[in-house]
Amino acid sequence: MKKLALFGALALSVLSATSFADEKPLKIGIEAAYPPFASKAPDGSIVGFDYDIGNALCAEMKVKCTWVEQEFDGLIPALKVRKIDAILSSMSITDDRKKSVDFTNKYYATPARLVMKSGTQVSDSMVELKGKKIGVQRGTIHDRYANEVLKPLGVEVMPYGSQNEIYLDVAAGRLDGTLADATLLQDGFLNTDAGKGYAFVGPSVNDPKYFGDGIGIAVRKGDKANVDRINAAIQGIRANGEYKKIQDKYFDFDIYGK
Repeated sequence: MKKLALFGALALSVLSATSFADEKPLKIGIEAAYPPFASKAPDGSIVGFDYDIGNALCAEMKVKCTWVEQEFDGLIPALKVRKIDAILSSMSITDDRKKSVDFTNKYYATPARLVMKSGTQVSDSMVELKGKKIGVQRGTIHDRYANEVLKPLGVEVMPYGSQNEIYLDVAAGRLDGTLADATLLQDGFLNTDAGKGYAFVGPSVNDPKYFGDGIGIAVRKGDKANVDRINAAIQGIRANGEYKKIQDKYFDFDIYGK
């Protein structure tokens, strides 16, 4: 009997180990050049709101997650070729992107804004931007909006690989301004020494045609299993207080929105 019990225990142990080994980690794509949502710490580690939310979601789902760094405009291609399983990198839920990927529910929502020299007057029509050089991050909704709405107004739209490169050229006077997420601009530029003398100008930009229904997590088309479990995890961390704890670490307002 003792031998039989021992054999049973060993078999269960092997089965559990095999089951754990078969559980594949969830590979999450992120661009770590978008503070305060994701950036690199001095030691090379990733830090930021997106990164903390992702780790909280993985803990809620009880799944091991690995992070894969990628430039923003390469995230969807990487998802399609299965280099990653999900994109958690401040990606707006838009009808255009829904043609390529499926989205979870939103995990935050903020408007886009223009940043230019303090005192620059820009009306709701933004006609004053004619002839101005405005930097946008390539492959983003801001890039699309700028090319479809601002460019016809006579704006010179300048695409960049990262928002940090744009900040450098704005501060150096090579650009007249930039269009990006308002929270990103506040924390990543206006609150820094480089951003002194600059301010938000013009209207808040939140046309659903371009800016969609908030920021969500993208998965491959038809991947309902991950959509469902990530949605449940978002709801879970909202309910247990983990979301608010992470939000309060970075922002002094409700970034989730209505």
